[in-house]
Amino acid sequence: SVRTCVCHSRQTVPALWGSRAQQRWASSLPMNTVVLFVPQQEAWVVERMGRFHRILEPGLNFLIPILDRVKYVQSLKEIVIDVPEQSAVSLDNVTLQIDGVLYLRILDPFKASYGVEDPEYAVTQLAQTTMRSELGKLTLDKVFRERESLNANMVHSINQASDDWGIRCLRYEIKDIHVPPRVKESMQMQVEAERKKRATVLESEGTREAAINVAEGRKQAQILASEGQKAEQINKAAGEANAVLAKAEAKAKAIRLLSEALTQQNGNAAASLTVAEQYVSAFSNLAKESNTILLPSNTGDISSMVTQAMAIYGSLSKTKSTAESVTAETTEPILEGSTVSETETGHK
Repeated sequence: SVRTCVCHSRQTVPALWGSRAQQRWASSLPMNTVVLFVPQQEAWVVERMGRFHRILEPGLNFLIPILDRVKYVQSLKEIVIDVPEQSAVSLDNVTLQIDGVLYLRILDPFKASYGVEDPEYAVTQLAQTTMRSELGKLTLDKVFRERESLNANMVHSINQASDDWGIRCLRYEIKDIHVPPRVKESMQMQVEAERKKRATVLESEGTREAAINVAEGRKQAQILASEGQKAEQINKAAGEANAVLAKAEAKAKAIRLLSEALTQQNGNAAASLTVAEQYVSAFSNLAKESNTILLPSNTGDISSMVTQAMAIYGSLSKTKSTAESVTAETTEPILEGSTVSETETGHK
């Protein structure tokens, strides 16, 4: 009878995890022998006389063949489950076809064995229902923008329900989102409109920046030109002032030399000669500068013209000497009066 029991215990019974469409088989149950070697990252659930006894750790383990039996084999590795494609309605009443990938791990083999009949199938169904509810809270545009937050909400919702099953959902990733053809066309038109809008805005901003740069350039050019004109005018005025001063100094020096020369002997004769030369030079240039010529009545009498010029010079000299004598005579009585007043003041 013992041999019969052992033979029956050697029969391997496969355990099907997940949905039938996935057909993912877990590790088969081991033969019911006395000595068992548990692989790494696996947990074997042992029942004694139909009741949970203990969980075998990786390595060497001993069992009683008749009383003990390995009921469940749980893998402690990270498990990847392909969530089938499903339809969901968004907040703005758009029907979407969406599928994803679920990553989970068994943390408690006891709960995974006795808390739920088929852990992976339960988690898959929970992921599908949670995805429908989460998509119903978002509009179509936000579904594409907030995929990361949607994945995080999915993980949080699944973990709240799967804690009693001893399963921990690590992450959930959305693979594909399919929208109806007409909605897809409208989205493409919207994208094209947005791109045209951005292009128009960028072009207008470029035109504005170009106009601003041109205006700034013209402004700077006008400022520099005005500063250049200002500096030119200042330099020109300074040059003209220096020229006037130089001419005035030269003329004053020439007048001083002329006055000194006139006071010397034969000065009047030299002045008469200079006047005659200037008269001849001016008369020779009359016809060259203008068509209108004004001639004196005695043009050929040069001596009379020189005599007239010298007479004018003599009258001016005489007037100057008379003014000096009058000034001297006026000053002498004032000086004498002041002397007398000082003498009387002294006698008193």
